[in-house]
Amino acid sequence: MTTTKTQERAKQVRGKRGQEGINVRHRLNCTTRSGGSCSCQPAYQAQAWSALEGTQIRKTFASLADAKAWRQNTQVGLRQGTVRAPSPTALNQAASEWLAAARTGVVRNRSGDPYKPSAIRSYQHSLNSHILPRLGSQRLTAISHLMLQDLADQMVTTGASASTIRNAILPLRAIYRRALTRNDVAINPTLKLALPAVRGRRDRIAPPQEATALLQALPPGDRAIWATAMYAGLRLGELQALTWEHVDLAENIIQVERSWDPRTGFIAPKSRSGVRRVPITAVLRQHLLNHRLHQGTGGTGFVFPNTYGKRPFESGRINKRARDAWTTASLAPIGLHECRHSYASFMIAAGVNTKALSTYMGHSSITITLDRYGHLLPGNEHAAAALLNTWLAAQAK
Repeated sequence: MTTTKTQERAKQVRGKRGQEGINVRHRLNCTTRSGGSCSCQPAYQAQAWSALEGTQIRKTFASLADAKAWRQNTQVGLRQGTVRAPSPTALNQAASEWLAAARTGVVRNRSGDPYKPSAIRSYQHSLNSHILPRLGSQRLTAISHLMLQDLADQMVTTGASASTIRNAILPLRAIYRRALTRNDVAINPTLKLALPAVRGRRDRIAPPQEATALLQALPPGDRAIWATAMYAGLRLGELQALTWEHVDLAENIIQVERSWDPRTGFIAPKSRSGVRRVPITAVLRQHLLNHRLHQGTGGTGFVFPNTYGKRPFESGRINKRARDAWTTASLAPIGLHECRHSYASFMIAAGVNTKALSTYMGHSSITITLDRYGHLLPGNEHAAAALLNTWLAAQAK
């Protein structure tokens, strides 16, 4: 654009800036500052009024056309609620406030339950390791969907696993959900990100005969822990928190009421459905009776304490002793959580209905049970036909 055209355009904008909401921004060395004609290539500052915040939103462009287009789009966005004035809050500050609120229970998960201490620690680790070093200084409203997609793509190129990338984005999603409810942002940039799929491996399940051999190979003092995981399906934290007052060997019921966090001690179970009654099978009952007799505490305190009896067992030591014993016996090792999966497979094979299994497992919905263990349910064509034939034959009598 020639100097003459620039001057003419600047005069037009100066004459209509109150009406259009666009101001001409001359350079510091422009002669207009001394009363002369424009001698620079001016910039154009567009502004739009945000009634919600009671402030102006401003942005500067190199061309008048871009300034007009931005102002028009911004005004539409303000009316529709998809645009907000820039927030002064940086991601560093928002993350710190979110973590503090989660620790006090003010911020809760999507189920309405407080975040578990381990989940908060995991979120903090992901933020500090992957997100805040790159985006911490950015304002919440300045972080875009493209910026987050670029971050995820960069993590892929550096060899990060799909689960690591997913876990890095999870706390960001929680922060922006809270920011949306507080009207700190107008849009959530974490939505519809293209992330690599997490392909979970199929967990190992021990058949009944192998489960018996695995338990027999263990040191006698450790067998009841693994048997309770194998034949009652308790999670690690639930095993650690279990006390004898919640084990009723007369009624053959385990009452699961709490879990254990290694840093904070007793905590609520994973979800409200985690509070449950789990039946004690005959084989598990015998293991628990032997364990209580061997323990010699009269049935008080932790069912599975550590060496000193004041705290629960340490999972690392239990796992190491088990691996050593199974290696000596030439048996394939299994994890405590895989014992839980084995319990589910036993119950399904025994014909326990899925709703009851969901309750005994402490799942928040039967959908979780079906998604996790549906592949174990009888489902081939011949089995389905045999079941239907049996039912039809019974109805014909």
